[in-house]
Amino acid sequence: MMDQEEIMVVCGSRIGEMTYELLRRSGLSELIRERFRDKDPLIALKPNLLGPIPASLGATTHPEIAGSVIGYLREEGFGRIVVMESSWVGDRTSDSLLVTGFGELCDRLEVPFWDLQQDEAVPVDCAGMTLNICQRALEADFLINLPVMKGHCQTGMTCALKNMKGCIPGGEKRRFHRMGLHEPIGHLSAGIRQDFILADAICPDLNFEDGGNPVALNRLILARDPVLLDAFSLRQIGLEDGSVPYIRIAERSGVGSADLSKARITTLMEKTVQGECVYLESGGEWSSLPWHGERDRILKVKEMVCDVDSCSACYGTLIPVLHRLEEEGLASALPGQLCIGQGFRGRTGRIGIGNCTARFDTFLKGCPPDECQIEQFLRSLMT
Repeated sequence: MMDQEEIMVVCGSRIGEMTYELLRRSGLSELIRERFRDKDPLIALKPNLLGPIPASLGATTHPEIAGSVIGYLREEGFGRIVVMESSWVGDRTSDSLLVTGFGELCDRLEVPFWDLQQDEAVPVDCAGMTLNICQRALEADFLINLPVMKGHCQTGMTCALKNMKGCIPGGEKRRFHRMGLHEPIGHLSAGIRQDFILADAICPDLNFEDGGNPVALNRLILARDPVLLDAFSLRQIGLEDGSVPYIRIAERSGVGSADLSKARITTLMEKTVQGECVYLESGGEWSSLPWHGERDRILKVKEMVCDVDSCSACYGTLIPVLHRLEEEGLASALPGQLCIGQGFRGRTGRIGIGNCTARFDTFLKGCPPDECQIEQFLRSLMT
């Protein structure tokens, strides 16, 4: 049975089998039984379904992972299983279920789905910070987090810790942005415990949380400590230690440890032996991923934007559009800096994106506006 200082990585092409192999080696069933000796626990799976985006684009959790987790748990005799999530502000979870395949998965396996967008929230003390958390998310006895390890245009990266934002209501998500994201994200997992984390690094987008530029890594990462897993993922994505403040904030909040020097990392490689697929331990380390100058281009694009407390759905839709225009050599033709975010409500200015900039001389309606609307709006400004 794996402990808090272990990390397991499996590399291969068969997502379901990779998942099952990690679960078997980790001793997940023993871990659950040890904690709940006289109880049939309610086990909740929390994927990343931020919007109606297929996993192949690098933004959402592959449904095959959840399917294998459910199959494994049922084989081990656990019957009380649910899947829960709420998509980001501006998208409906029901649409995300349809596009990602999680709706079909839950129907086929007869697993209840809790749409946390429809849930009530309660205040919870999260290591000295009171945050509103969806009530049903707190009902789970054992929480299995299924995040996507990927880039994020506001926080640099997102994985285990930030994926818990799907367990808070829309109004609280907006407040997180007004608070600066890192501080509340760092505290959130002190109020809603993650018991087991299986991160999807099959084909993540290393720049944007809403996908579009997937990179085939073909890996899954398993850990029990969300802080340790995020510290590990930070290095794999190629970011510097300390560049994502919420990791250290979570550590100070008592959520886990970011000390990778004490981590024991096991890497499994998919091999075919005598016609059968097996997973063998590899002595090699998983090196940081190449960025090929992408980060410098993203930073250049961000300089075109004045962001004050914007929501991820709005900001995360704008930045990829600007990135495409920059690649076309057109972004420099914009007549001025673009303003976006809740901090511009009631204020005046020149060019704004979203309803929060409704008093600007020129602004694009929407909460959030979609990608096509943003691109049409920006191109119209260049003429």
